[in-house]
Amino acid sequence: MADVTLSRVRKSYGALDIIHGADLGIRDGEFVVLVGPSGCGKSTLLRMIAGLETITGGDIRIGGRVVNDLDPKDRDIAMVFQNYALYPHMTVATNMGFSLEHRGASKAQIAERVKWAADILGLSQLLDRYPRQLSGGQRQRVAMGRAIVRNPQVFLFDEPLSNLDAKLRVVMRGEIKSLHQRLKTTTIYVTHDQVEAMTMADKIVVLNAGKVEQIGAPLDLYDRPANQFVAGFIGSPSMNFLSGTITDKGFAAPGIVLPLPQTAPALSDRKLVYGIRPEHFSLEEAGVPAEIVLVEPMGSETQVTMKLGETQVTGVFRERVSMSPGATIRVRPELSDIHLFAADGGERLN
Repeated sequence: MADVTLSRVRKSYGALDIIHGADLGIRDGEFVVLVGPSGCGKSTLLRMIAGLETITGGDIRIGGRVVNDLDPKDRDIAMVFQNYALYPHMTVATNMGFSLEHRGASKAQIAERVKWAADILGLSQLLDRYPRQLSGGQRQRVAMGRAIVRNPQVFLFDEPLSNLDAKLRVVMRGEIKSLHQRLKTTTIYVTHDQVEAMTMADKIVVLNAGKVEQIGAPLDLYDRPANQFVAGFIGSPSMNFLSGTITDKGFAAPGIVLPLPQTAPALSDRKLVYGIRPEHFSLEEAGVPAEIVLVEPMGSETQVTMKLGETQVTGVFRERVSMSPGATIRVRPELSDIHLFAADGGERLN
């Protein structure tokens, strides 16, 4: 196991900058998730750590050693890909032990390590099968087993669950997290799914257009996003945003005035963005009026699309109340959970 440090790491293709000077410190044994929209550079960053992409500038250290010029095989990392990358003509056991065989390990060592990994991953009864005889989840377990038999310093996961159905993704992300808790190996995991990031990570790195927007624990990013991009990306359903200004009556958005916390900054007449998460609305007779557009019962909660003034927002309510499109309800924003962002740069102001 080892720590991983990125110092001003850049990647360019000619005049096109892909990664803009990323700084990142990952502690030994930490589970870090790189998350962001498609094309933000997260897989490129992971491939640079693996040595599959050359870096344009900066330094990458694994276990204190600069690895900029080392081949992937010399970095003591193991990578799990989105498409499994299994050899179709090999059995599960042979796939899992191939890297050890390639390194010259004895048959006894290979058999011992494969058995150990198969026991951990529930593959013991499948060692004689071929990839074509396995389900998607079983193939992903084999790919993980092939990685862990090597006992590397660092695990790298590149969107490993993207090819699985929704139910199996939930099962597999729990298995990956459990595997990390058991092995304590430093892990870097790439996904575009913020739910995966929130449920799996010790620390999340939010990327946008090749830049690191914020680094922190999942709930820190959820409760105190650094800017409007992070606020909108982390959380499902995403945070609601209303544009307007602060007046002596509250936050004036098109067609409505919303209450502000007493701690709101004194920024009268400046254009701002008012952010509130869907679950931070409550039903209250003294609240502001909201016209119902769509009602979606979810069982444990009800998701409601509604209009506050001229802006359409989403609310999530635990109460089972009768609602219908076109009706008006009254809602109260939880004042302690209001976020104010600069309209020009998007940074958080409160």
